[in-house]
Amino acid sequence: MKVAIPVTQGELSSHFGHCEVFAVYHIEDGKIVKEEMVDPPVHEPGSHPRFLHEIGVSVVISGGMGMKAQELMHQNGIEVIIGVCPLPLREIVEMYLQNKLEGGDNRCDH
Repeated sequence: MKVAIPVTQGELSSHFGHCEVFAVYHIEDGKIVKEEMVDPPVHEPGSHPRFLHEIGVSVVISGGMGMKAQELMHQNGIEVIIGVCPLPLREIVEMYLQNKLEGGDNRCDH
């Protein structure tokens, strides 16, 4: 399983589509076995959900995400958790793996 977090200035991005990079965590047997930073494609409608699907991501954790992107994620079989508070990236993934991560209000304004 792969979990992706959009990152801006080294932190969880509040706007999925405008992130600078994706932190991608490879999970095996409920543990992080690898983490990598992956450059996103040029931002255009549908580009990021398609890209994440192509690299095998199954979960995206974000501060905020537009409704169209959320729909495209679901169409690609990608679980979406939005409204997550900015914490250290690895801690966010660990909380997800322990079923302790809570989403909240979408911090994206469209």
